[in-house]
Amino acid sequence: MDPLTDAIKAEAIRLGFDLVGVAPVRPSEHERLYHAWIAAGRHGEMSYLARADAVQNRLQPNPQFRSAVVVALNYYQDVANHDGGHALIARYAHGRDYHKTMKRKLMSLLRFVEQQSGRALPLSRAYVDTGPVLERELARRAGLGWFGRNTMLINPRRGSYFFLGSLLLEMELQHDQPFEEDHCGTCSSCVQACPTQALLGRDEQGAPIMDARRCISYLTIEQRGPIPRELRPLIGNRIFGCDICQEVCPWNAPKFVQIAREPDFAARGHVANRRLIELMSMTEAEWDEFSRGSAIRRAQRVGFLRNVAVALGNCGSAEAAPVLINALRDLEPLVRGHAAWALGRIDTPAARDALRDALSLECDSWVREELMDALGLQRSQNTFSHGS
Repeated sequence: MDPLTDAIKAEAIRLGFDLVGVAPVRPSEHERLYHAWIAAGRHGEMSYLARADAVQNRLQPNPQFRSAVVVALNYYQDVANHDGGHALIARYAHGRDYHKTMKRKLMSLLRFVEQQSGRALPLSRAYVDTGPVLERELARRAGLGWFGRNTMLINPRRGSYFFLGSLLLEMELQHDQPFEEDHCGTCSSCVQACPTQALLGRDEQGAPIMDARRCISYLTIEQRGPIPRELRPLIGNRIFGCDICQEVCPWNAPKFVQIAREPDFAARGHVANRRLIELMSMTEAEWDEFSRGSAIRRAQRVGFLRNVAVALGNCGSAEAAPVLINALRDLEPLVRGHAAWALGRIDTPAARDALRDALSLECDSWVREELMDALGLQRSQNTFSHGS
């Protein structure tokens, strides 16, 4: 046993991390799969994943890094599934933004390593979901779990409701044994439960594959333009992220998952159990207050209201017509267009009148297409031209 490695692991647990392991830093085992995934365009609009320098850093890490301390921090909250009139937000976003919480703990751990080793580590880096590293591959290599069919890392004692972070160090530590077993077995609950069929099973080498372009989390967070019309009905009332593939996983049964101990991840009252109509009518100032300090801010106001409009359309309640009619006058074409789609789903006389009035005034070609589609009129061949 290596006393320094043991001390680092003990300090990681003291800092509040739930799992910790140490892995060697070496070239990725999944280079072929990664290149094929990018070539197929399954990364969608996440261009940073395909940028040449980022691909190089992910697949061929700096050889000066010798060891990676990989940590996991549970974020699970017991959030009820609400009816269609209320918003569903992924559990990880009910608390404060995890990036800052995790990064703060990792930097404390780095200072501890330097103190214990008696040397400065100027090249070392702490990453939480934003750096050019393959976190799940490092975590499997550090013995923390296996790749589930839902592409999540699953731990046999903790399930999959946890964040991953890594500390890349320019020093040798004692490495843990990689997690070799696949405990999914023949279970494919996540694949079957995905409403948009984003999960594509495993490739010939057993690696799970996802088409991010169909994933509800991607569509409601990472995608900046319109949500494809054929996928909108499948999103339901999920307005930021999606936990479906985790909710149906047997490894996330109550006997495995635990409520997060980290105070920053406690569900905040102004996020949980919100009515969609209330969210759709938020002012700029109210949006700023609602999203402050939260991962939800990543969607930006325009993307968030786009998502809420889709959820209201799926709800189909005439009660939502007034806020959607008001959204037809929003400054953002993306909001106007999705509000039009939602009003077409509600299809009340007031909704149709508002759509016709908006069509007579609308100048944006893509929004006009959405208005005409909502009214059942023949659409032109114009396409969305505004981006995000």
